[in-house]
Amino acid sequence: MRFLKKNFPVFTGLFVFIIYLITLAPSVVEIDSGELATVQATLGIAHPTGYPLFTLAGYIFSKIPLPFTTIFQVNILAAIWCSLAVGIFTYTSKFILDNIYIISNQASKMKKVKKKKTTFPQKNVRAFTEFETIISSIAGGMVLAFSKTFWFQSTSVEVYSMQVFLFCLAILFLLKSFFSLKQEGINFLKSDWIIFAFVLALCFSNHMTSILILPGTAYLYFSKYKFNKRSIKQIIIMLFVFIPVLLLFYSYLPIRAAQSPNLNWGNPIDFERILRHISGKQYQVWLFSSTEAAKKQLVYFINELPAEFTFSILFILAGIFSAIKKSKKIGLFLLVTFITTVLYSINYDIVDIDSYFLLAYITLSFFSVFGIITILRFLKKQKFSYNISVTILVLIFAGHFYLTFGKVNQNDNYAFEDYTKAVIGSVDHNSLILSYQWDYLVSPSYYFQLVENFRKDVKVVDKELLRRSWYYHQLNTDHPDLLARMRPEVNNFLEDVKPFEREEKFNPSILETDYRAVMSDLVSTNFDRYSIYIAPEIFENEMQKGQFVLPDGYTLVPDLLLFRVVKDNKYYPAPLPDFKLRLPDKKDRYVLMIENFIGGMLTRRALYELQFDKVEKARKYVKKIKSGLPDYIIPTGLEAALGK
Repeated sequence: MRFLKKNFPVFTGLFVFIIYLITLAPSVVEIDSGELATVQATLGIAHPTGYPLFTLAGYIFSKIPLPFTTIFQVNILAAIWCSLAVGIFTYTSKFILDNIYIISNQASKMKKVKKKKTTFPQKNVRAFTEFETIISSIAGGMVLAFSKTFWFQSTSVEVYSMQVFLFCLAILFLLKSFFSLKQEGINFLKSDWIIFAFVLALCFSNHMTSILILPGTAYLYFSKYKFNKRSIKQIIIMLFVFIPVLLLFYSYLPIRAAQSPNLNWGNPIDFERILRHISGKQYQVWLFSSTEAAKKQLVYFINELPAEFTFSILFILAGIFSAIKKSKKIGLFLLVTFITTVLYSINYDIVDIDSYFLLAYITLSFFSVFGIITILRFLKKQKFSYNISVTILVLIFAGHFYLTFGKVNQNDNYAFEDYTKAVIGSVDHNSLILSYQWDYLVSPSYYFQLVENFRKDVKVVDKELLRRSWYYHQLNTDHPDLLARMRPEVNNFLEDVKPFEREEKFNPSILETDYRAVMSDLVSTNFDRYSIYIAPEIFENEMQKGQFVLPDGYTLVPDLLLFRVVKDNKYYPAPLPDFKLRLPDKKDRYVLMIENFIGGMLTRRALYELQFDKVEKARKYVKKIKSGLPDYIIPTGLEAALGK
């Protein structure tokens, strides 16, 4: 029992890790999964802010000889980070509870007899029993581990899985520093604050949302030391640790960029590009954009809270008041951190905002620990045995687990692998694909082409990234002949985009004209060398609106899952729809979009076949829709034309 009491955070983390393995994604999933897996496997440079610590740690882990695909291995690493975070959170929760004291009755008597000048030794005793602190800490760990967004970070490779680990580690050493009785500053190398400064540097080396922990940190620090010469001196000492560690990790960006890796986002080889990359300059347009956007995100956050924590929301509500009552400074630290995170995150107007609330969810989980221990003590006063109390907690968490499991489970998600391989695998040898399906096709294509060497002959070009100067350097690295015939157009665009990227005065109409010239020449100068394909989102969202126009004499024909660029009106055969398609039981908006892409293109191909009286071929494409996409609505006119 002594061994279990001492190591319960470890067992909590191991239990959670086993659950996370059950819900782990077997392959690439939506958004940045493919890009981030590629960056880790090949030592590339990820989208801003670069995430050097994440990249280096993932690279080392991906080289461990395990009997898995690379993508599954780095997905496991995500589960490990989240499990470690839960273990550290559980340990920290008990550490907090163990450092909450009440004055003993004997010490209280001292006040009553003060007039008689009788003294009693003042003795502080812990506010909670060992059993209460352990059970509450484990239960709080479960609240965090199985909250929806936190749990989802464990299912696939993501920067935020490492970030929640670092957040929890930073909070632990922050609180150790706060509760420490050492005289920091006398021997600063032995100071707990120095360890905290080092961990904080690791946080910033992974993700810049680490700034959200600083207001709460400042509150705890100055509430302990006040604002004086000694406290400022200690901060300066901490900066002498923080800054070198931060610079050490971010030096990875220019060093690796100089070697021109296949995935070299931003090409941060000089100070200007490094600063632009680590500050996330291109994403700042969505930050603090409007009060309406902030209101929308706030409403979303509030509406999602019940789904995040289900029944555990009751523990959180009780814990907010209990935390401030039992330990005012810790309660206010959690409250400041929560408010800071929410206020910052709601001002970031992006669709996938959930992960930016993770630090807020961590603080709410700490509040739940206070709520749980308060409820345990209440039940004890009502003559409930600890066995009954623990049973009630287990039943509550069983319901929490059941309601959340289906929302986060990714163990059957092969949709993005199958879709990407179907698209790239369907085109001719040595082809060019123009698309901006980052979440579904472009990001996964990095992984399958650069890590698994699948159809490396195909050039997948992100149309929207062509608006950025660094992307041309990457294209020249990956496909040196692609832009060879259009140097004047490329040079004009690169010259005109400089003031835009530097936030200087620029002419938007000239820049757009240059960009369209690049797009047009990309087709015309490469048509005789490559088969060129256009993805459906470009056709639907831009070509039909006249925002992107093919060069004169060129047109499109539907070719299985893409449009093929041609120069005449003759019939062009396409591959039969015999590709593999495994869709998960849980269909979120990303999977539904893949269904729409596939269903729409197969429908167009069937109609194209009918134009040339090839009815049997048209039936095969419709049959694929019915068998693979049973929820997709086939146009009634198409079915009528095919008959039975």
